[in-house]
Formats: sequence, structure tokens, C-alpha cells
Amino acid sequence: MTTTETSPFTVRREGTLPAPSLPPFGQFIRGEFVPSTSASTFDVVNPATEEVLVQVPSGSVEDVDAAVAAAKAATADWAAKTPKDRSAVLLRIADVIEANREVFETLEAANTGKPAAVAEDDISSAIDTFRFSAGAARAFTTLGADDYAENHTSVIFREPVGVVGVITPWNYPLLMAAWKIAPVLAAGNTMVLKPSEQTPLTTLKLAELIASEVPAGVLNIVTGSGRVVGNRISEHPDVDLVAITGSVGSGQKVAATAASSVKRVHLELGGKAPVVVFDDADLEAAAKGVRSAGFWNGGQECGAACRVLVHESVAEKFTELLIREVSDISVGTPGAGDDVEVGSMISKAHYERVLAALDDVRKDGLTIAVGGNALEGPGYFIEPTVVTDVPAGAPITRTEIFGPVISVETFTTDQEAITRANETIYGLAASVWTSNSARSLSVPRRLDFGTVWVNSHLVIANEVPWGGFKGSGYGRDLSIYALEDFSRTKHVMYNRG
Repeated sequence: MTTTETSPFTVRREGTLPAPSLPPFGQFIRGEFVPSTSASTFDVVNPATEEVLVQVPSGSVEDVDAAVAAAKAATADWAAKTPKDRSAVLLRIADVIEANREVFETLEAANTGKPAAVAEDDISSAIDTFRFSAGAARAFTTLGADDYAENHTSVIFREPVGVVGVITPWNYPLLMAAWKIAPVLAAGNTMVLKPSEQTPLTTLKLAELIASEVPAGVLNIVTGSGRVVGNRISEHPDVDLVAITGSVGSGQKVAATAASSVKRVHLELGGKAPVVVFDDADLEAAAKGVRSAGFWNGGQECGAACRVLVHESVAEKFTELLIREVSDISVGTPGAGDDVEVGSMISKAHYERVLAALDDVRKDGLTIAVGGNALEGPGYFIEPTVVTDVPAGAPITRTEIFGPVISVETFTTDQEAITRANETIYGLAASVWTSNSARSLSVPRRLDFGTVWVNSHLVIANEVPWGGFKGSGYGRDLSIYALEDFSRTKHVMYNRG
């Protein structure tokens, strides 16, 4: 379905990106790009133009085996380095990204269709992730040595787990790689990383630019499908931990495969973040917050503010404000200006999934107050959409659409809001909007989500953990907790008797 004559949205296409600096062709193993053992390749597409950027090797089981062998061979030397030495490597990685910021921003935008503001934020956040982990590596503490049993002195060692397999998603390619690479290396591990086959380019470019900074074998990258490369990483007997950021289904497959060798798993999966707007909330601030956090990265964000529950007494006013905000959103290609807010969907397949979800909304008889259609012309663009008058339990309140779609439903009592917010398989993120200090303290404690914001949404800092409950997985990214997840404790007790 295409836009109607009354649609407030068009795709701004003026301006072009500089030609992206493409990475070398091959798999990154033992510190260099080497030919894949597979002759197969896959196309990497610019979703804002539908043009093929480059072809990338579709890796094999043998490629993964070679990468794991390289990582395993590098474990002892890397683990033996002092926290100061590992920290210095991470700081140099951050400096390399900073020095090549424009290269990374252009390449990320071309590979994902992100607006300039989102691409810039991704690269800035990746830089800060490496710098934070560099500091955290040197401040990583554990239980102090002492006598906890008579005549016995206990020492607790914090050790790397060994070889970590990492699978990253397509929505934040470089940033999600940084979220894993930085703490994994800071904790003294080596790794094999599989980027999404749709968006491998900035991860490969990073490998190219830091090859001389990281000892050979410490970081290895194999491109290819989840079915082949991801599965082999998950099942490989020499991989000690698997970490994935992805869908619930992908996480279930990784966990099931990893179970055969009883390896640890770190899962950061999907979300369906409720935004609970109480009757005493600043409605204009809440509407602006949902505009920003609901449509950031085109709604292709696991913590997106995509499900609003608003008190019935202020629902009409809030909905009016939200529709006004959303109708003012600018849609465009990455080169169309710094004020573009929403870009394209990541791929044709995902574009079609989001449109199919909107068709289901219509079949369910729900009201699409603004948006709801594809946008004309090349690229996988969809109008920012608000669905209103959503009844309790409607499918849209439970399904992660992962696109520029927000639903609005109402509630009567605080208990109803809490109960309905928690009625989801996901438990990643939520927000509460209120001016009542008691409510701002009590409601977040009763919401079953790993992050709960009060009077904001989607504000993330490296010093605090990110991760979910229930179907959203387990394990924590960011903060010192990430280094804990990618390490293990060993107790050594000395008899002094």
C-alpha cells in the first residue's frame, strides 16, 4: 500500500552520501583478511536506494573452525597481559574509530539507511564503549583476600572464560559489535564474531583499521549466515561462551545449540517497551519523549517506546499531542540532511514484515491515526505510524513489530497499568511518566523490566547495565556487569595451620 494524498510524509532524497570506504574482501582470521573456504557470497544492499554496495563471503564451518583455532591459540598470551596493557589496546581502538569517524558514519549509513544523526550517535557511543571498558578493565575488583575459615586464607581470582563467540544484529552494527568486543577483550578473552549478513561492513572496516593494534588471533570475524556460521560458533567445543544480540527465536536456537557442550550463554534479545503515562504526567514532555524514543532508528530498536499505556482521563489530550509530534517527523535518505529523523527499514524482507503487521492492524479493526503506509519511490521506507484506541490484549500490544509503529491504549488504575504493562513475554525496558514522587519510586519496582526510566526513555550510559528479563534474555551489556559476565571466578584457599 502506498501513501495517500493526505499523508504528511514524503521521503527527502536531496543530497548524497560520500562514496563509502569499503573493507577488504575475505574473513578476518589471525589478524589478517584471508580467502574464505567457501566460494559463495551474498549481496550487501543500501536499503535507502536498493543498490548493491558489495558482495561479502558467505562463510563455512571450516572458516569458523579456523577462526576458533586462531582465538584459542591466542588465549594464553592475551589473558596473561596486565589490565593496564589490555586497557591501552582498547584506548587505541577508540582513537582509531575517532580518527576515522567520517569513514564509519558514512559506511554505517550506507549499509543501514540510518539518518545522519543516528549514525553519528552510533559511532560516538562505540568510541565511548571502548573507552569505558578500558577504564573498567583496570578497576575490576572482587572479594578481598582474607581468612574466611580458621587458619585458611582465601584468594578470589577473576579469570577470562577463554574463547567467546559473538553474534551481532543488523540494527546497530558497529555499536553492538563494540558492546561485545570491548568488555570481552577487557576481561582477557579472545573472540570470534559473526556480524549480521545484512550489515557486516563497519565491523569488517574496524578489523581492517585496528589489525595492527590487536594481537593476531585475539579478534576474529567470520561473515555468513546464522544457519551455518552462527550455528557452528554456538556448537563449537572450543568456544567457552556464546553472546548474541538478536531476536528471541535466534536466542533460543543459540541457547539450545550451546547446551550440547554446556557452555555459558549471554542473551540480549527482543523487547516491547511499555510507556506508562499517568494522569499527572507532563503530557507534552511525554509526547516528545515517545516521538524521539519510539522512532529512533526507525523503531528498529529493542528498547523502542512502542507501546503507550495512558490514563483514560488524559488519553485524548495525550493522543492529540502525540499525533501532532509524529506528523512533524522528517523521513529521508542518509544524505538528505542532519534534521532527518527516520530512515529506511533495513531490508526488503523486514519492510514487508512491518507492512504485513500494519495489514493485521487494519484487519483487527484498529484505528491508524497517522501513517500506516509504505512511502513511494526507491528504498524501504514506511510512514511513522500511530495506532490508537487499542483494546487490552490486542495482538499489537504483544508483537514486536520493530518498525516505526506505536500503539496507544488506556488504563484506569495504577494496578491495571502495572498488570497490563507486565503482560508480555518481553522484559527489556519500560518507562513511567509522572510528577508524583511516590509513584515514581513505587511503580518502577513493580515493572518486570531490566531498565525502567522515569520521565524519559531510551537514555543509555556505559556506566549502567543494559539487559532484560523473561523472553528478553539474560546477561548484561555495558557497565562493570558486562565484564563480570565475560569472566569467571576461581577460589584458591591456602592452609596456614
